Amino acid sequence: MPKEPIRESAIAGTWYPGDPRVLRQWIDEFLKKATVPPLEGNIIGIIAPHAGYMYSGQVAGYAYRVLKGRKFSRVVVVAPSHYAYFNGVSIYPKGSFRTPLGLVEVDEEMCEKFLKASPLIKDLPQAHVREHSLEIQLPFLQVVLGDFKLIPLVVGEQDELTIKELARVLSEVIRPRRDEVLLVGSTDLSHFYPYNRARELDGIIIDYVRSFDPEGLLRELRSGRCEACGGGPMVSVMMASKELGANRSLVLKYANSGDVTGDKTSVVGYLAAVFFEEERDPLEKEYLNLNEEEKRTLREIAKETIWRRVLGKPLPAFSIKSPKLQVPRGVFVTIKKHGQLRGCIGYVRPVKPLWEAVIDMAQAAAFEDPRFPPVRKEELEDLEIEISVLTPLKQIKESPEEILKSIKIGRHGLMIEKPPYYSGLLLPQVAIEYGWDAETFLEETCLKAGLPPRAWRDPDSRIYIFGAEVF
Repeated sequence: MPKEPIRESAIAGTWYPGDPRVLRQWIDEFLKKATVPPLEGNIIGIIAPHAGYMYSGQVAGYAYRVLKGRKFSRVVVVAPSHYAYFNGVSIYPKGSFRTPLGLVEVDEEMCEKFLKASPLIKDLPQAHVREHSLEIQLPFLQVVLGDFKLIPLVVGEQDELTIKELARVLSEVIRPRRDEVLLVGSTDLSHFYPYNRARELDGIIIDYVRSFDPEGLLRELRSGRCEACGGGPMVSVMMASKELGANRSLVLKYANSGDVTGDKTSVVGYLAAVFFEEERDPLEKEYLNLNEEEKRTLREIAKETIWRRVLGKPLPAFSIKSPKLQVPRGVFVTIKKHGQLRGCIGYVRPVKPLWEAVIDMAQAAAFEDPRFPPVRKEELEDLEIEISVLTPLKQIKESPEEILKSIKIGRHGLMIEKPPYYSGLLLPQVAIEYGWDAETFLEETCLKAGLPPRAWRDPDSRIYIFGAEVF
């Protein structure tokens, strides 16, 4: 017998297909197209969007593809309220949720623990009747996980106290069963800005998610420098994931509705990310650990350099106060236009202070990348700049089998050198973008160097790993 009360679907046939066969086909196709890297370690939480599947389904596919082959008996979905206005967090404490793919049973036992853990958690049925941001996650979960029980949480007023208290309650209740519970934060990003402005605003959120800094993200959301309708749920899930042992964050995919429809006058942003626990990286101690102000300074230097060069103006005398920016480091500057590569060149090894290296590589990426023509004045407003500050190179002198084990996808970049003059490098984020495993990453680095794919196995090939702070 189905557990009652049954919360009937509020959006089947509108936000996603009402026909179960068609719905499953859509989700299977989204998952098939999502290329994600293999992850080692325990996944604690994910972030997924909640627009209609025709808009955000493909981005959601990246968040759920990373769960393939993993088992979770319980899923806590934390979503923002769009229709009911209240303080605190509403839980749907018993019964089932219906989608075209069947019923999802609520975990009454765990819901009761949430209700007892804090007066913040309340039983407010009206918060769940029309809410799409929670329901939209369920068909993906049904396809990827199969049988699981649900703990449905809808967040009302997203004030700082609520966000932090919810994070505390999540970690406290989940901790005894951590390995069998998945956290899902449901959010879209900026709403109804022109395409380039949306990417700029969403880029702030992406930086904080990538650096796994929920406190910093909360601060920026409260300041108004960026926005997300589910910003509170996102921060709470990040905070709780950290408390539950996650030490890594990967941004799996970003896009906005303009990328789907082609209409870039007014768009909504979508993000897929995962928080997980992995073994500590031996290169961690080599990172500069730049703060947000230092990252912002380097981005401004790169942008100012490109703009002034295009407009024929002299560079200003930059005032650099941070000692970290004076440290010699390898650095790559990547330029994108509408999300597509427009230029990328860097110093592999430290040859001059970091801020000076950024000036050089910004100009090189904009004007000297042989794959692209020089940047033109009419393109300037459409450019996005990404900077990768490299750790020193570390050569791996191991057997081919040990080399494969040494490479951490998403954290390590690769460089290969082979006499007499072959050399190729790929940044860490490239493997994430294409969903490569370690062997494919090595083969693609060989191809970048002009070598056969299996040349990395040759005794005279030198293979290096490095880390990168990407922002």
